[in-house]
Amino acid sequence: MTVINKFLKSAVIGIISATIGITAVAENSTAQGLFSTIFSGIGSDRPPSRTIVKLKTPYRTGSIVVSIGDRRLYKILPGEKAISYPIAIPDKGAFWSGVEPVTRKAVNPRWTPTASMRKENPDLPPFVKGGDPRNPLGVRALYLGSTLYRIHGTDAPQLIGKSVSRGCIRMYNQDVVDLYDRTTVGTKVIVTGKTLLASAAVTVNTEFGPDVFTSLN
Repeated sequence: MTVINKFLKSAVIGIISATIGITAVAENSTAQGLFSTIFSGIGSDRPPSRTIVKLKTPYRTGSIVVSIGDRRLYKILPGEKAISYPIAIPDKGAFWSGVEPVTRKAVNPRWTPTASMRKENPDLPPFVKGGDPRNPLGVRALYLGSTLYRIHGTDAPQLIGKSVSRGCIRMYNQDVVDLYDRTTVGTKVIVTGKTLLASAAVTVNTEFGPDVFTSLN
């Protein structure tokens, strides 16, 4: 057997072994999970991070509009533009709408589950300290009026774009940091079931660069 033939034989055996290994993993994984593992997130169905859109609304510059219909949060900019952020929205039983001011801002907020949450799931801890990667509030929180609702980060970025929350608005951690830095206490937050996407045309995103899921997530 020539050196070339030996090389080809070894290569073929290696490819077969790799294929068998991948197949074995696939038996215990979803296709999405498998490809996410192999390609470090490529193939994920998570919506991309923030971008700038054209958006004509009656709201003042600086206001925050949460569109449950679009599953997007819009930070209103001058010139009929807005920053559009993907969000996780309340599930059907927790949907609400209205206008509330931002009454408090917090960096690495502490999370305390409500009594009803702990009754439903006794295994929940009494609290999760701020900065813990398992904290459901993520790295920033904006508190709305005198309600229990917040706009906050997440410990589960794979759920952004879905209807899963108990009433709060969840964002990617890198997005909530951006929104936090752009928002002051007293900012008006409008939560609506209306769809605004029909009037929102995506522009070329020159401010934020490529969409990436940073280490904050």
